[in-house]
Order: sequence, then structure tokens, then C-alpha cells
Amino acid sequence: MEATLRIASPIPSGPLRLQHAATFAPHNGNVLSPLIAITGPTGSGKSAIALQICTSFGGEVVNCDSLQIYRHFDVGTAKLPLDAREGIPHHLIDILDPDQLFTAGEYSRSARTVVTEIRDRGRVPVVAGGTGFYLRALLDGLFSGPAGDGSLRERLALRHKRRAGSLHRLLARFDPETAARVHPNDLRKLTRALEIRLLTRQPASQVFAERSRQPLQGFRVLKIGLNPEREALYARLNRRTAAMFEGGLIEEVHAILSSGYSASAKPFESHGYKQAIQLLNGELNFMEAVANARQNTRNYAKRQMTWFKRDADIEWFAGFGDEPGIQVAVAGRVRNFLAAASTPSPAITSPTTPGSGTEESI
Repeated sequence: MEATLRIASPIPSGPLRLQHAATFAPHNGNVLSPLIAITGPTGSGKSAIALQICTSFGGEVVNCDSLQIYRHFDVGTAKLPLDAREGIPHHLIDILDPDQLFTAGEYSRSARTVVTEIRDRGRVPVVAGGTGFYLRALLDGLFSGPAGDGSLRERLALRHKRRAGSLHRLLARFDPETAARVHPNDLRKLTRALEIRLLTRQPASQVFAERSRQPLQGFRVLKIGLNPEREALYARLNRRTAAMFEGGLIEEVHAILSSGYSASAKPFESHGYKQAIQLLNGELNFMEAVANARQNTRNYAKRQMTWFKRDADIEWFAGFGDEPGIQVAVAGRVRNFLAAASTPSPAITSPTTPGSGTEESI
């Protein structure tokens, strides 16, 4: 059973707004269903192009940003407010409190459930975000470990709070090979490694060596990458960072801390939020905080591009996602992808890097 399309034509000039979305027949187990992934560096316009695709082709957005999963972290993550989502369903946004841990394996399991539900509704999953490890976990799978244990994590967090450094010492005793690869201050990875060791009674290194990856099944994937000119991207990031600090980031951080969450919570480690805390603590003045956050954000964008450029399956578009020309070009590529015959294809693969074969790179 092939997908049936209802696409308005021709494509108008200016911002893309096709009048009719695609509709798809219910999933047939004999064919592969379409899934579209939007990647690229922070600030490149992934949200804008994802909205265009969903509006034009009957899609729903699946977040692939490791910060936007957290409640209350809105300004500094450039999270689209509800009234800017144009009625398009957005999934895996605001699903966790700031003090909750969330591994790439947990993201993979959650996202696979979501994309399957979107497909079964006859819609197109559009995965959008710049966390490359999350995307690889979703599409390629990871060397699977046991599901997270909330009670155990709470006990480990309490131990860390009472005796800083104790988790790394404990891991060094139980699993010295993994401990040697994890920084003593990386609470998330330490917790996950100990969780695996305590639940399976095996070192994490052994668990992952004995288990194989399980790639996403039942989908054919189009990976679209946005690659604006570097200087233009950096200029946009500089403007956006300043606008965040001037538009409520400090107040947002103060409100989160006032709600009882610790400044050591994982999302506070990200650019912008880290500098906002330093400003509130008197370690930086306003201008220093903005300058520091700008530099960190540019460095992050560079690291993202280094990661994504290793993936030969990404089709790159040289511009921002909110540029009319890019929107038209991407729409044409998506239309051809959706119209293609749904035939089985080889398993999806993405690049790997040394030491990245485990669920948390531990």
C-alpha cells in the first residue's frame, strides 16, 4: 500500500505556506514509512523548517534537543512557545523536571514510541533538534542497558549530596574500566554506570560488550541538514544570546532556583544558563556573562557541525531554515522523498566515534 499525497502546486514565492497537507494511508507492515530528521547547528532555523514541513506535508514535530525536554527552561533553549507552534503537535518537550536524569537510551525508547504513534495516525514524524547523540540513538540504536530505576537514582543522588566524589570512588571499586573513562564530576554518567552495575551485577563495559544495537525498524529516513554561512550563523547567535539575557533569561534562572532546584542540575551546565548563574552569584557582570555565553554558544555550534559532518547520509542545504529559498528547496526534496515508492532499504547507519559505543559514552 503506497502513500497517497495531496500537495498544492506550484510552490509560491516568499515564505512557504502550502495550502494542503499530505495524507497517508494507515501503516502497512510490508512497506517502510517516511521519517524526516532536521539537523544542524544551534540557531540555524531547525524549528522553522520543521514547522514548514509539518504544515505542508501533514507532520508532527518530535523534539531532538536534550535541553528542551526540561520544564521551565524556555528562554535559554529557544523553545517555541505554544502560540508559535501553529497548531502542530510537538512531542518530547517539557517532559522532565530539571533535577531528573534522562539518558540517550531513554530518549531512544521514548522517541521510538512517539514516531510509531505518529505513523499509525497516518502522519509524518519530523524529528528536529541539534543533539546528534539523541538522533543516533533513535535511528541506529545503542548498546542497550537496563531501564532506569528512579528509586536507585534518588539514593545515588543523596549519596553524592552527602559525600561529594563518593560515586566516582564507588564506581572505581565496582567497575574500574568504566570509572577511568568518566570524569569524577559527571554525575549523570556516574549514576548511569552505577545503575547498570547494581541492576545487572555486571560492569557497564561488560554489559555493552555483550549486547548489540537495535536500529529503528519500519521507517525510511530523510536527513536534512541546515548549514548557513559561518559568519552569518555566528552573527545570529550573538544577537540571539544578547536577546535572551535582555529578554528574561536571568529572571527565568532566578525563578527556577527559587522553586527549590539546585544550581548543579544538569540543564544549568549549558551555555547561557551557566553564565546566568555566574551573574547571579556575582562571579560575572552582565557584559561578561553575555560575552562568555556568546563564545560558548559559537563553540557549541562548531562542535555540532563537526559531529553532523561525519554523517554521509545528511543532505545539506546552505542557509537558514527561515529563508524562503531554503524552505522551497527543502519542500521540493521532501515532496520527492514522500512520493518515492516505499520499498525496504538497508538498515540506517550513522558514524561512530571511539568510546561512543555505550548508552551514555561511559
